[in-house]
Amino acid sequence: MTNDEWFDAMGVDELPQDDVVAVEINGREIAISTVNGAVYATDNTCTHGQARLSDGFLDGCALECPLHQGKFDVRDGKPMCEPAVEPLRTYGVRIDGSRVYLKIT
Repeated sequence: MTNDEWFDAMGVDELPQDDVVAVEINGREIAISTVNGAVYATDNTCTHGQARLSDGFLDGCALECPLHQGKFDVRDGKPMCEPAVEPLRTYGVRIDGSRVYLKIT
């Protein structure tokens, strides 16, 4: 994989509205979130409890882990409250026509 590689993740019509959904790209599970029409992508695994974040709750830009209620900002992956202290990895998002692409580095 090169630093310039974009992967077709899903159709624009499959994007959740102000919610989160999981996709798998190259064996990596990624959470795709939409907030007020903007699309964000982060790792789908909580850095604290190893839970699937797509099973949690999205409130504005805050993605809450379903296991211990740690929260992450989907825009930059930063933890917003304990017990989460380690940030999530984020990915570039590009919309091209009817497709959503993610930059996986």
